[in-house]
Amino acid sequence: MSQNTSRDFSREMSEGFRAGATIAGGVRTETTGPDTHDGLKQAELLRGLATRAKGGIGVSAVAPELVAEPMAQVIGEGIPLIAVAGGQVAPGSGAKLMIENDNYELGRRLADATAERLPPDSTGKIVIGSNSPAMPALDLRALGLRERLAERLPKVQVIGPLDTGRDQPANLATWQRLANSNSDAIALLGAGDVDAINLAAVHAEKDAKWLAAAFSLDPKALQGVKDGHLFATVSAEHFLKGAVGGWLLAKHATQGRALPEGWLVAPGLLVQASNVDEIIRRQSSESNRLDAARPQLDELTTAPDKHLRPLDQTR
Repeated sequence: MSQNTSRDFSREMSEGFRAGATIAGGVRTETTGPDTHDGLKQAELLRGLATRAKGGIGVSAVAPELVAEPMAQVIGEGIPLIAVAGGQVAPGSGAKLMIENDNYELGRRLADATAERLPPDSTGKIVIGSNSPAMPALDLRALGLRERLAERLPKVQVIGPLDTGRDQPANLATWQRLANSNSDAIALLGAGDVDAINLAAVHAEKDAKWLAAAFSLDPKALQGVKDGHLFATVSAEHFLKGAVGGWLLAKHATQGRALPEGWLVAPGLLVQASNVDEIIRRQSSESNRLDAARPQLDELTTAPDKHLRPLDQTR
């Protein structure tokens, strides 16, 4: 079950889930989710899914606390359930496995990429925005960004994370206002996918000199990197996370293979001018994405213990 059916990252995760389950074999898959970020609707859909998907369910939570109760009910009925992305597992959900990035570290990675493009004695402002504040994954990215920027660029004033809004038009208008009101900014950085799309657009519109980057593999974000309007975008590799979840659940259903327990740490990817053409090719088809993900899928499923951390350390 995805966070929504409208965003590129959620579609990637669903495609990955189907691909991973197909590779494992022996099961039928169904993917669903609310049209937009709607935790109550997702909880309703999860209850319905539990009447059909007795072999196992993977849940990418819009708001972990809103789906904790239905997740616990599903597990109480004896249906295997794992969390895929979402930033954290809410207390009381009963989930014992989460497949997720180290989002704090991804934020630090983008901060390092930013600092490498600026003199260490830089002054001015860096503005951080988040299109979904209070979502654990994005909050952790923003925290990693802030703390690492303070280490690498101590004379720079770091502002935010500011709420840039989930809705695409409102998000665009917010970034336009932030660019206009922070004329001395040396970088505008986003924690989410809509941020990446609109930062690229605002940078192009203003022919800006400030640096821009965010988190997305949306085609518009990748084109932004290729055109030089984003110096980088970070991929949370949602296709891979979905594929790992689909494979593990399928093998558990057909062969009784035990599901790992803990936080299964999935890698992220920094996309820059040096590799953007390769990633655009990778993203051009589901078969290309699967071919690229297969070595990491095999590693994460063959030796999951090497990539496990305690669930309460998810960040």
